[in-house]
Amino acid sequence: MTQFNRITFDPMVMGGRACIRGLRITVALVVNLVANGMNAQQIVKDYPYLEEEDVRQALQYAAWLADESIQILEPSAA
Repeated sequence: MTQFNRITFDPMVMGGRACIRGLRITVALVVNLVANGMNAQQIVKDYPYLEEEDVRQALQYAAWLADESIQILEPSAA
């Protein structure tokens, strides 16, 4: 997870949820803003303490979390 150097986890900040650079801005908030039509420039304008790379990494982190694979386990012969 070293490629996500802007994503932080601190139990004292937002209950330990994934945040941007220790700020009280969660990855979920940023992803939700994008999902509702905002682009990185608009987000940075509304949240000036964020940078476009923060938005990019939040999306990359969400994609990484969503990239799960399902492994079907065969029942053991008892």
